[in-house]
Amino acid sequence: MSLRQYLILMSIGALICWLAWFFVLGSTDPAEAGFFGFLFFYTSLFLALAGTFSVIGFLIKKIILKDDQVVFHHVKSTFRQGMLLAGILIAGLILLQTDLLAWWSATLLVLLFIAIEGIIFTSRKYNNRGF
Repeated sequence: MSLRQYLILMSIGALICWLAWFFVLGSTDPAEAGFFGFLFFYTSLFLALAGTFSVIGFLIKKIILKDDQVVFHHVKSTFRQGMLLAGILIAGLILLQTDLLAWWSATLLVLLFIAIEGIIFTSRKYNNRGF
């Protein structure tokens, strides 16, 4: 699969997930939704955000790096970062829904994102050296 095909498919997938999220948003009453209503809401929103963040993050990296040879190697990291960022936002929304979101819990979510990204980055750095 070429880089162009990946970006087109990821963009179309994100668009489909956004349409699914708007459908769930318009057709579900939160007072009567129950578990599956919220599951569909958060799942479609997570997938839409992950796809959008992945594509936008990749395009930003491509603009900043301006190197077409190395750009394809950044697809994996931008996808991971998009998934992490979407997961942190969904966790924040769930905490907000249950009235558990405060400044300290939001700070913990951000620190969790930084810690996970740092662990992955350092393990990749050491694995590339052969340790």
